[in-house]
Amino acid sequence: MSSLSHTLADSATMLRRNLRHMLRYPSMTVLLAGMPVVFLLLFVYVFGGTLGAGIGSGGGRGEYIMYVMPGILLMTVAAVAQGTAISVAMDMTEGIISRFRTMSISRGAILTGHVVGSLIQTMITLTIVIAVALLVGFRSDATPVEWLAALGIIAMIAFAVIWLSVALGLISKTVESASNLPMPLTLLPFLGSGFVPTDSMPTALRWFAEYQPFTPVMETLRSRPSSGGSVSSTSASARSSGTRPLPRLPRCAGTPRRRPARRRRGSSATPRGRRRS
Repeated sequence: MSSLSHTLADSATMLRRNLRHMLRYPSMTVLLAGMPVVFLLLFVYVFGGTLGAGIGSGGGRGEYIMYVMPGILLMTVAAVAQGTAISVAMDMTEGIISRFRTMSISRGAILTGHVVGSLIQTMITLTIVIAVALLVGFRSDATPVEWLAALGIIAMIAFAVIWLSVALGLISKTVESASNLPMPLTLLPFLGSGFVPTDSMPTALRWFAEYQPFTPVMETLRSRPSSGGSVSSTSASARSSGTRPLPRLPRCAGTPRRRPARRRRGSSATPRGRRRS
C-alpha cells in the first residue's frame, strides 16, 4: 500500500468520524444556520423597507433581499468556520490526538477530515439559508451555470476560511478561546458591503470596507446570481464620485492586473531594422 493511498484511506476514515459526529448532533448544524437566518429575517423585515429604498431603484424590501443575500451567505460560511475551530480545539484538549499518535495514522488525515467534513456542513447550512431566503421572497434570474459558478466561489472562500479556523483551533489553549478567535470573521460582512453600500460609510471605514477580503466576494456574487435589479456598492460609489468602478473579479481570484509597459528613456519609436532618414 503506497503512502498516498494510505493517506487517502486515513483521511476517509477521519471524514466518516466527523460525519458521524454531525449526524449524532444535528442541532449543531441547525444552530450554525440559525444565526444567519435570524439576521436575514431581521434585516429584511425590520430594516429592509428603509434600507431598500436607498439601494438601486428604491424597490424597498424586495430590492433589499436581493442585495443582502451575499453578505448572509458569507456570514454562514464564517459561522461554520467557528464551529470548525471548536471541534479542532476539542480534539486537541481532550486527549484524542495523543491516542491517534500511538496509531499508524497519517498526520494530515485528521485535519483533512475536519476540513472536508466542515465543507460538507457548510454546503448543508447554505442550503438551509437559501431555502429560507426563497420562502421570504428571494428570486434570481441566473442560469444553472451561473449558479454553479457562484457555488464554486462560495466553496473556494469556505475552503480558505475553514483552513484558517483549523489553524486558530490548533493554537487555542481552551475550547472557549477557540470559539472567540474566529468571531471577527462573522463581523466582516458588516464592515463591508454586505448590508449597506460602502459609499454611505465614513472615509476610513469605507477604505477598509472596499479592500477587506469579503467585499470582492460579495460584489462578485451580487453581480449575477442575486441580480434582481440590485446595484452593487462599487457601482453606486463610482457613480457618486464620477469614476469608473474597479474590476472586482480579478482581485477576488487573486490575479493581478497587467500594467502597460513603460517606454525606456531615449528609445526610438522607429521599428527595429529601420533607420531614420
